[in-house]
Amino acid sequence: MELFTSHFQAVGGLASNHQIRDQIKGLGETAPCGNGFSGSDENPPGHHIGIRKIACLGSGFVGGPTSAVTAFKSNVKVTVVDINPDRIAAWKSMNLPIYEPGLEPLVFAARDGVNISVNSSSSGMGSNSGQFTRRPSLFFSTDVNKAIEEADLIFVCVNTPTKAHGIGKGAGADLSFVEAATRSIARVAKRSKIVVEKSTVPCRTAESIRQILSANAHPGVVFDVLSNPEFLAEGTAVRDLLYPDRIIIGSMPTPSGHRAAALLAEVYAQWVPEDRIITMNLWSAELSKLAANAMLAQRISSVNALSAICETTGANVDEVSHACGLDSRIGPGMLKAGPGFGGSCFQKDIFNIVYLSESLHLYEVADYWRAIMNMNEYQKQRFTKRIIACLFNNLAGKKIAVLGFAFKKNTSDTRESPAITLVSNFIAEKAKVAIYDPKVKEEQIWTDLVNDGGDINDLRANLEICSSAYVACNKADAVVVVTEWQEFSNKTQPKAPKYTGSAAVLREKTQNYTLKARPPAAPKHTKSQSTSVLPHSFQVIDTYGQESAASLDKQLAELMLVADREQKPPLDWGRIADSMRKPRFVFDGRGILDTDKLEKLGFQVEAIGRASSAPQHALVHG
Repeated sequence: MELFTSHFQAVGGLASNHQIRDQIKGLGETAPCGNGFSGSDENPPGHHIGIRKIACLGSGFVGGPTSAVTAFKSNVKVTVVDINPDRIAAWKSMNLPIYEPGLEPLVFAARDGVNISVNSSSSGMGSNSGQFTRRPSLFFSTDVNKAIEEADLIFVCVNTPTKAHGIGKGAGADLSFVEAATRSIARVAKRSKIVVEKSTVPCRTAESIRQILSANAHPGVVFDVLSNPEFLAEGTAVRDLLYPDRIIIGSMPTPSGHRAAALLAEVYAQWVPEDRIITMNLWSAELSKLAANAMLAQRISSVNALSAICETTGANVDEVSHACGLDSRIGPGMLKAGPGFGGSCFQKDIFNIVYLSESLHLYEVADYWRAIMNMNEYQKQRFTKRIIACLFNNLAGKKIAVLGFAFKKNTSDTRESPAITLVSNFIAEKAKVAIYDPKVKEEQIWTDLVNDGGDINDLRANLEICSSAYVACNKADAVVVVTEWQEFSNKTQPKAPKYTGSAAVLREKTQNYTLKARPPAAPKHTKSQSTSVLPHSFQVIDTYGQESAASLDKQLAELMLVADREQKPPLDWGRIADSMRKPRFVFDGRGILDTDKLEKLGFQVEAIGRASSAPQHALVHG
């Protein structure tokens, strides 16, 4: 079955945001308690809950963080399910399967529960002083059927990779996981539910989901389908979820569709300002995610194209992009030159638009968006050729230290990372490659390179995955900075602004508040406390004039982000210089290195978007 169609139909108008908000207010007389804290283990009398339980199908980079924040910030119980038992076991452990700044303490608090003790004598909180308890509201399971059965609303957060075979190979989205999840929902559900697309999908996929659900539903069971695309940037996903630019909810233009949208909006309204919750029709919501990612990728390819011009003319791409970004019509975001964009979304979403455009016979439109991908591939190959040329057109037997394998900093995600292409190119040139990344697991690196076509025997003979940057750079002929991890930079960093919060002062210790985690094995109503569950010390809040425990929730979320901002110390590039072979080459693929400082240490520095210091005749390679 085709899960999207090239025949578009008008769906009519949808209820306005004002109408949706009126419906939210009409869902119950008592406003929902968004802080998740109470003075006891029971919900307050008369407390209305529109959506009581959410099931999230999929525990990846979208499903995991989205569920953690939703559980932490709302009064809803969220169960994340996955058919991969190892992944669920990791989510239940102290070593989460993915890395995102701020995610660990947030998951631990929502998953295991926390107690907050308030000293009434000095806190100024009056009658609200005492013991405040957050019960566990985030659960992980492999029992997909049970989660579907118990849920009022279901997030579909399964993978939607680019098709690897058949019609649309290399461009269209593979929606087999979406279809499988949809059929499971229809088979298991014995009562009506709201099904929410969160996976990035082609426009009109919701119509196919509706058809499958309707055709396979049990008697009397009705499904409302919503599109609620995520706009998360990996590396800042927790911040993006806590303080989103916008929440998009698409629904059918029917009373039932409006009510479903209102119920989902009610969940988000517990921590997101109402003016950032935007409602629209299903197809607009689906296309808005693809469009946003395509436009962001377009900016990156544009500045990368300019970087090639800069390298030839002597202009500095950082200065050019800064000048452009000062124009209020352009803005500074996503104007940093690099070795090409990566991640699971940009390439896939552009290919979705290309395939959709060609399905609609809009070939010129398809060619426009395809050019962005062509430029991205050109940038990777161009950077490779520059490295080879500077190393005297020969990499055979030379050791290349690759710093960073994730597609960007502050994430462990390697999907479509430029590092995969670069390392594969180096191996093909018979180089010895040593890789260091502070967050990417070793097995992931091997998997990515094999999936990229690497021969396992060649890889084993020529590839080393190192425990530190110093090990990777020891006796290296060249260092290639591929991921912009802060520890790699030698630039002077501005001092972080002193955290003050709203009516709160951050301290290392305080006698007023003590935040402690509840032990995972404790019985449901146990009040015992332990600091062993959370990785950081949270005895850090001192407030003035707070009126209720609700204020603690915002402080706790902010505090978690502050606590997880720990960075490794910057590299000692002098130590690296002493350990390398001469001449010492550094290739800065991210513009994070101070060239003058490195040159004083004896490095020859080549940076994307800057003229080469190598002899011009050497750059004719390839």
